[in-house]
Amino acid sequence: MYSGLKNRDILTLAELSQEELKIILDVAYNFKLRYRTGERIIPVLQGRHLAMIFEKPSTRTRVSFETAMKELGGDVIVLHASEMQLARGETIEDTARTLSRYVDGIMARVYEHYKLEKLAEYSSVPVINGLSDLHHPMQGLADVFTIIEKKGRDVSKLKIVFVGDGGDNVAHSLMLAIGLLGGRLIISSPKGYDPHPSVVKLFEETASKYGGSFEIVRDPWEAVRGADVVYTDVWVSMGQEKERERRVRDLEPYRVTSLLMSYAKNDAIFMHCLPAHRGEEVTDSVIDGKWSVVWDQAENRKHVQKAVLALVIP
Repeated sequence: MYSGLKNRDILTLAELSQEELKIILDVAYNFKLRYRTGERIIPVLQGRHLAMIFEKPSTRTRVSFETAMKELGGDVIVLHASEMQLARGETIEDTARTLSRYVDGIMARVYEHYKLEKLAEYSSVPVINGLSDLHHPMQGLADVFTIIEKKGRDVSKLKIVFVGDGGDNVAHSLMLAIGLLGGRLIISSPKGYDPHPSVVKLFEETASKYGGSFEIVRDPWEAVRGADVVYTDVWVSMGQEKERERRVRDLEPYRVTSLLMSYAKNDAIFMHCLPAHRGEEVTDSVIDGKWSVVWDQAENRKHVQKAVLALVIP
């Protein structure tokens, strides 16, 4: 197995080259194939331990990481931040130094991205971003894996459209992942909901090397016309509850409905990272309809995370 990623942190996807991203996807494909043919345990991480730190509630991230690690022969330690000494004032730096003496890798799901950067700086074992306010790289990997699975390996031929909040962490990671593969992402969002400048800078420094690009199209009908892939996410993420009224008002024209999907290609797919606020950013007729691949997309979180764990944990 490729050793160039051993002991590497994955915080944004911008740490990866195109070759490394493709290696992760290839390893994930192999793991999924072996899983589907009945090989449920592949003990490449036997005797290894992964610490999983949660500041935010989780369904998919926790279950997909825990099953992935155990199916690789390893084990996990689930740590809720409110139950750790972090909640009593221990620094992130000291937490990272201590955990590094106990475990072989750290996955953290946090509110602020800087906490992951601090963990990575002071940890001697690899740190994996399980979600932050700016990035959701494991979701981005699952997204491009699903797109390739459904639409073929050459994403440069596809029209991929994200509808809704372009400053969303999922939109950011999708943008970086598609860009690293030389594809083009269209973001359809209202003014004030564009990608964060720090993410645009990362994109310009990395993904643009491979011919990747993104553009903003305000009109969702124009954006979706002829699309191969239509993606959306919730309008109000954890930590944004006080902004709910304004965000719902601003983003209401960007709801993904059957009518909007009819502007896409006949064989277009619909994607959502979940959980969905049904009736808000997407209607039942879409998420449960012929376009939807959201359950395959959710399953693929486990397979790409298996690949990441197997490749980065020493």
